[in-house]
This record gives sequence, structure tokens and C-alpha cells, in this order.
Amino acid sequence: MRYSRDMRGYGAEAPDPEWPGGARIAVQIVVNYEEGGENSIEHGDAASEAFLSEIVGAQPWPGQRHWNMETIYDYGARAGFWRLYRMLEGIPVTCYGVATALARSPEQTRAMIDAGWEMATHGLKWIDYRDVPREVEAEHIRQAVELHTQVTGTRPLGFYQGRASMNTVPLGCEEGGFEYLADTYADELPFWHVHNGHPQLMVPYTLDANDMRFANGGFTNGEEFFLYLRDAFDCMWREGGEGRARMLSIGLHCRLAGRPGRAEGLKRFLNHARAHEGVWFATRLDIARHWAATHPYVATERPWQTDRAAFVERFGSIFEHSPWVAERTWDGEMGAAHDSAEGLAAAMARHFRAASDDERLAVLRAHPDLAGKLAAARRLTAESTAEQASAGLDALTDAERAEFTRLNEAYVARHGFPFIIAVRDHDKSGIMVAMARRVDNDSATERAEAERQVMRIAELRLKQMLG
Repeated sequence: MRYSRDMRGYGAEAPDPEWPGGARIAVQIVVNYEEGGENSIEHGDAASEAFLSEIVGAQPWPGQRHWNMETIYDYGARAGFWRLYRMLEGIPVTCYGVATALARSPEQTRAMIDAGWEMATHGLKWIDYRDVPREVEAEHIRQAVELHTQVTGTRPLGFYQGRASMNTVPLGCEEGGFEYLADTYADELPFWHVHNGHPQLMVPYTLDANDMRFANGGFTNGEEFFLYLRDAFDCMWREGGEGRARMLSIGLHCRLAGRPGRAEGLKRFLNHARAHEGVWFATRLDIARHWAATHPYVATERPWQTDRAAFVERFGSIFEHSPWVAERTWDGEMGAAHDSAEGLAAAMARHFRAASDDERLAVLRAHPDLAGKLAAARRLTAESTAEQASAGLDALTDAERAEFTRLNEAYVARHGFPFIIAVRDHDKSGIMVAMARRVDNDSATERAEAERQVMRIAELRLKQMLG
């Protein structure tokens, strides 16, 4: 089974963004311009809008217009937008513009363009695409780009559908003209997504540092909004000073944060952020272009996307002469988390542990003696040859070889399988000390230790292969 979600991301140590000027934090502000693009009978939709408004518990009105809902959205265009517009003067801003909304608000659109805002597309209509057929959503994206270009004079280079479907990101990739997509909340840094073999930059968005929480019970007043934004900023700014710079995205809506009692919270946050050094205010396109230039896409090995035969050919020798471990690993659930040496080692170890007692014992017995007859005859696997050489076991004195032979024979006679140790973790003398110490252990103890060492050897082999 292939598992599509990437739960690993950058892992424990994300790359340094190298923000311009050595900034500790990139702050990115989005104004969602949706007013005039929401669900409405007048817009040709089946029901009225019911999302992100002042009306608690709002429900769609099928076949009917909703006067209160429509006028709340009208407020966003008529009053809320201009308050935010003035408050954000001099700050790089990205507009997520619903194409039909921009077309219905020429003055606001002109003002954003004149202020130098990045005009990204928020789709053709601000509707829920979860049940929309793939071909219909694709046509909407095409129309959104076309209308956006007609209204603003340039095509959008960023795309955020918002109420996305499982088809949204693939369709955004296939459109081919977007420098970044934003329909992801998976990280605090941009990352490369691969679709049908082609890389697409993703610049994650936010639903937490977002005024939409005024409409769903998260924030009740501007002070709560300010405190949340301030704490998010302070955490990231501090981490940036520790070599872990990140990006803080902030989402605004004209009909929500544009209300005076909420806008004051935004104003206090802007003053707080401006009072700090090492802050890069940027549009999402600025961030995307910086990332693409600083961290261009590099193709890497993707074991989970390899076909079964190729996977077994590549990794069948990780467990000594036991390709069944690789076969069962591929047959199990695999995803992006298994593209790292640690992740693939964990998956293979899981299937090794799940095997029968006889199968695990056969793996132990497939291992060669250390510095034994097979090594002398050069009949070890390539992996075992390299491992034994790394600890100097290919260059023993006669006395050392005699001692290894004695200990090997004593160990096998007592326990029924060869002495196994991850030689890359030790030197020659340390291995000999471990053999002398472990030979007299009871066999149950040694069986458990040998299996641990087999899994450690597998992990080290994968690190050699995958880095």
C-alpha cells in the first residue's frame, strides 16, 4: 500500500532559509479578497453563503438570497478593505483574490495593484470544491487565471483555492504557470512537491494565525488576536536567533479583521513586529522566488515510489541473504516517511520483528563469521566485505585471526548462530572484547542481542546507501 501523506517533511533539522539580510523571521501577510465571489443565487450558485461571517450557526439557504449574509460581505468590500489597506501601507502584502470578486471591485483592485501588492489567485469562486468533479474544478482554475489576467493585467503566479478538494494541488501543478501553490498547512517553510515527476514549490498557508477564528469562536476580540500573533512572532523570532528561521503567515479577511474592534489588534501586532530587528516582511511570491533560488529542487531517491522488483533489487541485501524482508516491506504501507535511511530502516525492522521465530533465526545464520573462512576466501557479500574492512578485520595478525577463529567456534557451538555485531560502530579491539564478553551469555540473551545488531546493521547499510 502506498501512503500519500508526507509526515516527515524536513525532519529534525530543517534547512536554513537564508532569508535576505540574515533575517530571523519572514512575516507574510495575506488579505483574502472574497467579497463578491462567495456563494450567492445572484452568482449562479444553488444556495446562499454560510461560511466566515458574523452570523452564528449560519446555514445555506437553498434557492434563496440571504440579505444579512450578503450585506456582511458587502461591508468587507465597502469599509473593511479600506481600513486594512490604510493600516498595511508600506508593508509587502499578498492578495488572495477570488477572480469574480476582483472583477466586481475595480476600485479596490486598482488600489492593491497601485500599492504593489502581489495579486495571487484565490480561484474563480469562493466555494467548497470537495464534491466538484475534477474536470469542472480544472475548468474553474483555467477561467480564474483568464479572468484574473483580464482584470489585473497580469496572470497570477500564486494559487490558493482555500476550500480545496483532493484534486486542487494536482490541478494547480498541471496548470503549469504557478510559481507556488499555497493549499497546504503542512510546514513553516516552503517545500518542493513532486507531481507526475515534476517539482512544484509549495508555500504553506495558515489557519491558526488567521482572523477566520473570529467567525468560528477562536478569537472574541482584537486583544486575543494580537496576543496570538505576538506569541507566534516571538517564538519564531527567538528560534530564528537559534539558527531555526521560519516563516510566519498571517491571514486576514476584509469583513473580519476589517472591523474596528479587531483591526486594533492587528495594528498592535504590526507595531510589535516593526520594533524588532531581523524581520523580513515579504509577499508570498518574494518568499517563493527566494526559496527557489536558495534551495532549488534536487531530485532524491524515493524508495516508496519504486516498483517492487526494483525495490527488492536495491534493498534485498540489507538483511543478509534475506530479500523477503524487503519484499514484505514493499508489500506493506510505505510513504514519504520511508525515503530516509531511518524511516526505511524502521519499516524493515518492523517486518523483521513480525517474522516467525524460524525466519528470524535464518537471518542470523545467514551472517558470516567475523574474519572467518568466507572472508578469507573473499566470498562475503559486498556489504559484509566493506563492513569488516571498516573495522580492520581484513588486516589481522596471525594471533588475532586465531583468536577470532576460537571465539567464533565457541560462540556458534554455544548459541547455534554466528556472533553478530554492527562492526561500523566499533573498532577491531572493541569487537574482540565484545565477543569474549558475550560468548558466555545465555542463548536467549544473545538471541535478542543478535537481532538488535542485525537491525542496527540494516540501518547503517541504509545510511550508506541513502545518506
